[in-house]
Amino acid sequence: MEAFITSLESVAEIVIVIALGYWLRSSGRLGDEFKGNISFIIMKIALPASIFVSVLKYLTRDKLASLSGGLVFAFASFACSYLLAWILTKVFRIRKGRRGTFINMFANANTIFIGLPLNMALFGTKSLPYFLVYYVMNTISTWAIGVFFISSDDPTVEKGTKKDFNWKKLLPAPLVGFLVSLVFLLLAIPVPLWIDKTLDMVGGIVTPMSLIYIGIILADAGLKSIGFDRDTILALLGRFVFAPAIMIGFVMLGSSLGHPMPTLESNTLIIQAAAPGLAVLPILVGQSHGDVEYATNVVTTSTVLFVVVVPILMQIVNFI
Repeated sequence: MEAFITSLESVAEIVIVIALGYWLRSSGRLGDEFKGNISFIIMKIALPASIFVSVLKYLTRDKLASLSGGLVFAFASFACSYLLAWILTKVFRIRKGRRGTFINMFANANTIFIGLPLNMALFGTKSLPYFLVYYVMNTISTWAIGVFFISSDDPTVEKGTKKDFNWKKLLPAPLVGFLVSLVFLLLAIPVPLWIDKTLDMVGGIVTPMSLIYIGIILADAGLKSIGFDRDTILALLGRFVFAPAIMIGFVMLGSSLGHPMPTLESNTLIIQAAAPGLAVLPILVGQSHGDVEYATNVVTTSTVLFVVVVPILMQIVNFI
């Protein structure tokens, strides 16, 4: 019951902010210029700052070394999720413009903004080191791999057309923020308190701004755009069924090979594997001229359905 209430509260907060963005846009208070600039603010400024602060806040060099075993399990899970999603895009012929979203829904989750508070409520502070295992892999996966599936899915680029290589896409700003934070962490470079507070304040706008952006997209597309077509259902199955099932499989495989995980660690990794889709996914898709309505739909529906998935998954992990 506690899991249900916690997930319900988390979803309610998100839905309210999305509704705010929807109302501001539909009432004409947010124009096209704001819609165009909000993604730049999030992707180039706020998100790198948020990642930098989060890594230094939640990780230490000792934790990175001690959690290497869990990182292997998480890495294998992400790799299998990418492979399965890619195969399904071929089998079900997911159209161009949706493939990047589809693959990211299988592999990458909204861990820091939804997964973290839920994990703390379910398992307490003792689970934080294990949460960081998934958070690190999710961050690397999103900004080193996931963004390239989205950028390569640009429907405005005809098949066979040779694109000029963009070095900026090799190191997107969020990934740069993560790499810089690792340098500061590994070399124990001190960050002045006032700088840390400034970056924390700037990074704090990522979630509300991303959710407002989703509300804007919903207002432009209309609420009737929310639905459960075949591609949406498959993406939701990837997020809520295949991703946690793959993680469960690796946990059980490790146990059978004589490398069992602590119960708290396995529970944490499994719950995080089923967190909703990334709130910034519609922004990433919009930058690559993809199907933003589809990305908005899967993020919104996965966020709402998460309240139902968590209690069910908690019952499943009790039998592992």
